[in-house]
Amino acid sequence: MILKIIFTWWNKQTLGTFLKTLFFGKYVGSDENGNKYYQSKKNERWVVYSKNIEATKITSDWFLWIHHTIDKIPNNKKNIKHSWQKKHIENQTGTSNSFKPVKISKNMIKKKYETWK
Repeated sequence: MILKIIFTWWNKQTLGTFLKTLFFGKYVGSDENGNKYYQSKKNERWVVYSKNIEATKITSDWFLWIHHTIDKIPNNKKNIKHSWQKKHIENQTGTSNSFKPVKISKNMIKKKYETWK
């Protein structure tokens, strides 16, 4: 496990982030994806991802906090989700779930006017 942390930057965190978290980081919370959020005394904020590093895994509440838009630490238990709100998912580009637009053919286009002859 230690060798994996030292030699792979894509596995949760780098060695530098690990040391910074160990010596200067104060744990402030986590989100529903398992990402852990930290803050230093100098008000620096960072995230340690639960599995692979993917910036789109950060939920909107924590995104606002980590970018200093809000100072209140998000609380997952108090955040009431409405029925019309969708669950946060990471970017699906490059996966089988990615958006694929419909290819438009000439037969599908219906003109609203007739051209002059």
